[in-house]
Amino acid sequence: MKARRHFAILEIVANERVATQEELCALLRARGFEVTQATVSRDIKELKLVKVSDRLGYRYALPDSSSQRYSQDRMRRLFNDAVISIEHNESMVVIKTLPGTAHAVASTIDAADLEGVLGTVAGDDTILVVLRAQSHLADTVARFRGLIGPR
Repeated sequence: MKARRHFAILEIVANERVATQEELCALLRARGFEVTQATVSRDIKELKLVKVSDRLGYRYALPDSSSQRYSQDRMRRLFNDAVISIEHNESMVVIKTLPGTAHAVASTIDAADLEGVLGTVAGDDTILVVLRAQSHLADTVARFRGLIGPR
C-alpha cells in the first residue's frame, strides 16, 4: 500500500499545485487513501519532495531530476512493486502497471538513460517505451524482465 501511496503522491505533485501537507492529505483521501498528516510528512521526506516558490507562494515539487542519481535498486523496487506485464512487438515495448503507477515507473526508465531507449510515454497504468532502433528491442525487453524477477 505504501508504494501505491507514494506513486499517487508523485503523480499528484507532478500534476497539481499542492502547497501544504493538509492539501496533499485531502487529495490522497479523494483517491481512496486513508492517511494522516504524520504519514504524509514521512512520505514527503522519503520521496525527497522539495518546496519551491511560484507566483502564488510555495508548493511541493519533485526533486530536480538532473541532480538525482539514477538508482538500479530504485528501478528494481518499482518494477517489482508496480509492473504487471511486459509485452512487445517488432518495434515497441508496452509495460502494464498497477493503476496510478505508470508515471513513476516511466520516470525511472527515463532517468536511467538506458542505451537504446529514446523515451517513454505513460498513462495511468500503461507505458509505451520508444526505442532508438529495432536492434535494441531484445536487450531492452530482457533488461526490463530481469527487473521484475520470478513471479
